[in-house]
Amino acid sequence: MIIGIIPARYASTRFPGKPLIDIKGKSMIQRVYEQAVKSRSLSRVLIATDDERIFDHVNSFGADVVMTSPHHTSGTDRCQDAVRQLDTNFDYVINIQGDEPFIAPEQIDELAAILNNKDIELATQMTAVDSYEILFDKSEVKIVLNRNNEALYFSRMAIPYIKGVDEKEWHRHHLYFRHVGMYAYRKDVLEKISALPVSSLETAESLEQLRWIENGLTIKCVVTNYKSHCVDTPEDLERILQTMNA
Repeated sequence: MIIGIIPARYASTRFPGKPLIDIKGKSMIQRVYEQAVKSRSLSRVLIATDDERIFDHVNSFGADVVMTSPHHTSGTDRCQDAVRQLDTNFDYVINIQGDEPFIAPEQIDELAAILNNKDIELATQMTAVDSYEILFDKSEVKIVLNRNNEALYFSRMAIPYIKGVDEKEWHRHHLYFRHVGMYAYRKDVLEKISALPVSSLETAESLEQLRWIENGLTIKCVVTNYKSHCVDTPEDLERILQTMNA
């Protein structure tokens, strides 16, 4: 059994209160929830928040919601907090990003499909890099893989370095992947990683998944061709609204 959890915090350096922003008559968090519940793979979907305004709003449209601590530094920790409050029996949790209002249910199902193998500890998604701009955009996290599509490393830099080739052509000489930030955790592994101390690589790159790798955990990576539309800033929202109007 797989449950979906949507972490939704009010505080945000670049866009405070963004779960509650209006997108054509519905809040962002409502749009994420309505997309997630269309997934065929999830037995339950709930929202985990740290703010009464979000909690009350989620109640108003009838979604499942739990209140979590305001002190969590990651969505993973918020998911574990929510799990502690549940009496549901399940095997995996999928952490669904609360700032992707048009996430495709089929994208969730793609990640869930690999969880039939109960040996999977952690899983996430990736998509091929097709341009120099994305490859060298430090906000786009790239993944180095082994032959089994398990992550060896995540970095904001382009890895590997290709000797003797102009940087603008690197993506034509090597198949690079960028990270798509939806995670699946086996229940016992979620509890384990939430108790791990912050690691040096995690601090350097500001990527929590490096903590898991440093501690010997295996992250399976699944290819997706679905395009995500993340809202991190007011400018991102404006672009989405322009696309909807068009």
